[in-house]
Amino acid sequence: MGQSGRTIPKVAVLMGGPSAEREVSLSSGRECATALRGEGYEVVELDAGADLAERLRAVAPDVVFNALHGRWGEDGCVQGLLEWLRIPYTHSGVLASALAMDKERSKSAFRAAGLPVVDSLIASREDVRARHVMAPPYVVKPNNEGSSVGVYLVNEAANGPPQLSDAMPDRVMVERFVPGREMTTTVMGGRALAVTDIYADGWYDYDAKYKPGGSRHVVPAEIPAEITALCLDYAQRAHEALGCRGVSRTDFRWDESLGADGLILLETNTQPGMTPTSLAPEQAAVTGTGFGALCRWLVEDASCDR
Repeated sequence: MGQSGRTIPKVAVLMGGPSAEREVSLSSGRECATALRGEGYEVVELDAGADLAERLRAVAPDVVFNALHGRWGEDGCVQGLLEWLRIPYTHSGVLASALAMDKERSKSAFRAAGLPVVDSLIASREDVRARHVMAPPYVVKPNNEGSSVGVYLVNEAANGPPQLSDAMPDRVMVERFVPGREMTTTVMGGRALAVTDIYADGWYDYDAKYKPGGSRHVVPAEIPAEITALCLDYAQRAHEALGCRGVSRTDFRWDESLGADGLILLETNTQPGMTPTSLAPEQAAVTGTGFGALCRWLVEDASCDR
């Protein structure tokens, strides 16, 4: 009990896990746990493993703060477990999480909503190694990972197809390369917050996203009002098309030479990073919601789908 006699809510912060984004998740989880303690919650940090269900039953939290990234943590798997246990949790539910994590299927949802997406196809890893399955330039990436994990950029001068690592999945996404500026917009509670312009030396890869100094963020982006309005509109419609809740972040490329026609939606992330260099907390702060308040809002917004 607190001094007022009310029960202090217990929040279990899920972090780590077995995905390729484990280290990012650990960083996100620690930041969120610290912020939630500062907001007055009782916090238990859980590194998600095969015994997660048993540990959650033992901890008996009021709410789960999902700070997992990558497969199992943001693809509907852990969301399904939390639905089964009837524990309210942050961010999107089972269907939206699974749909957003499958890049090709999420594109189908975006197309149905009238949103501009880039041409792509799914091919076997061996076919991509053997030949250009699409005319260069193109990008090869896993269909169900995030944070630029395992991304290959094949430029027009490439002598041959990319020799993908054996760590890449058996089937991968091959996507037409879209030139231009890298931008992103966060949606919080159904409202698009701002547009960030991202500057990195070369490809905006895993290191550029998560290492201090790996990239520079300009928020609000210094772009025409028309493009800002389109980013906000597209991000909100993408959030709705997938059925997201809580916070999501939608990434764009913008070819300035084409004006509004050059703005392309790349993908939507239902579990945006919550590290010191992450984009969603920056946008929330710019619009008046500090990091602690953002974490508190996510806990208050937590629910079960069913």
